[in-house]
Amino acid sequence: MSSPLGALVAVDLGASSGRVIAGRLDGGRLLTRETGRFANRPVRTPVRTGTRLHWDLLSLWAGVQDGLRLAAREHGPVRSVGIDTWAVDYGLLDADRVLLGDPVHYRDTRTAGMPEAFARTLDPATHYRATGTQHQPFTTMYQLLAEAGSAAWAAADRLLMVPDLLGFWLSGAEVTEVTNASTTGMLDPTTRRWSPVVLDALRRSAAGDVRGRLAPLVEPGTVLGEVRAELAADLGLPGALHVAVGSHDTASAVVAVPMDERPAAWISSGTWSLVGIELDAPVLTDLARVANVGNELGVAGTVRHLCNVGGLWLVAESLRTWAQAGHPQDLAALIREADQVPGLRTVVDVDDPAFVPPGDMPARIRAAARRTGQPEPIEPAEVIRCVLDSLALGYRRAIRHLSALADHPVEVVHVVGGGSRNDLLCRLTAAATGLPVIAGPAEATAIGNLLTQALAVGALDGGLPAARAVVRASTDPVRWNPGGHQHDGTESTWQQAEDRLRGLVPVHREGSL
Repeated sequence: MSSPLGALVAVDLGASSGRVIAGRLDGGRLLTRETGRFANRPVRTPVRTGTRLHWDLLSLWAGVQDGLRLAAREHGPVRSVGIDTWAVDYGLLDADRVLLGDPVHYRDTRTAGMPEAFARTLDPATHYRATGTQHQPFTTMYQLLAEAGSAAWAAADRLLMVPDLLGFWLSGAEVTEVTNASTTGMLDPTTRRWSPVVLDALRRSAAGDVRGRLAPLVEPGTVLGEVRAELAADLGLPGALHVAVGSHDTASAVVAVPMDERPAAWISSGTWSLVGIELDAPVLTDLARVANVGNELGVAGTVRHLCNVGGLWLVAESLRTWAQAGHPQDLAALIREADQVPGLRTVVDVDDPAFVPPGDMPARIRAAARRTGQPEPIEPAEVIRCVLDSLALGYRRAIRHLSALADHPVEVVHVVGGGSRNDLLCRLTAAATGLPVIAGPAEATAIGNLLTQALAVGALDGGLPAARAVVRASTDPVRWNPGGHQHDGTESTWQQAEDRLRGLVPVHREGSL
């Protein structure tokens, strides 16, 4: 996979695994090859007040280096490297730039009560007008409030988001890329700069001086310099450039959504489901705040107007629970069985905070059904059908909210990421939304990462339209039309399920859709 410009390499870390993918452009198509895949296993460790859930960042860094080394050996020379990860989490460095501990996992419970505490310093309406941030209890700024008073926070001289921290180790660049910064609750999406309103409120809160620990902001597509000399020599990356991509994995994934001229919504379906539309400017109305819709930044000056909808985490945790109990399940077979279970028998609110922490997910789903007077899903296939029906229902509600709030019609829904391989989920999404669903590519995040690098280093011209043309030429998405299966329900049955869910589920958090 050599070319005159050299290979492009994407480091893409998700919540359950990491991968390194080498790519090059050839005749308007992107050719890719995986050179590394490794588990991402969070660890729980004891602290003075109990336990804490962390990311094992050094293990991930070792996996990244192995993947880069193989990419250089088999597909070099390497022209550039870009890094994307999940959002909101960060690492703290001291004045010598030594990491003060593994980043805390966003699913840790330390932020309990932090949103309410911050609201006493800055009211939610003002905060939303300043940042357009969707309310999530694990947003970075709430983590910082939980961090206040700790020895690590007192010693911290620099705060870097996880992809920027790995980038610092790669090239020495101390920056914060804006797509990930826009998930912190501290960024103004209109100016694409840190919000003085929020930083001043944090200064007056327990967190104190956050501004002094933040790194300068950069846009995706910025060339940040060469890989550190000693690391380049070890990995075989002489002269390789470090390029800031959409470091929030969803921002990179949206680059690879094969949108054309039709007004579209997209779903980045993985551990989380990010449902959104692409805009030129944020929507900061009070209606958007009450609907709990976020405005995160995208590549090429775009805004991702979106909702977090619970994702395939519910499936993954269910599989893990059954395996631990000695009853491992084959997911493909389970989905086939779920297709035979009557649809919309039981639906749950996939955004319920009860489903966020690790644990016995089937038991929690049964408890939600019992609490709301619905039949309890007992067999594994019944649990999976409940989850997939509920996700499709969540997508339906989110797309209709987003379209109305932004006055943006939607004619087609694109599903990318791992969920694009789940035929039943994609088919149910078409039925629930009443719109055609285009499924694929599954590796959208890595593809978007690579294409952003290609634009930055001059291997591709024409911005986002050119990048998406490459995606369309390089992939073969699957189309699902509404009404394609007699058992998937009609508009009226999906509306009845939505009405039933609204009547059954209490308003458990501000802005529940």
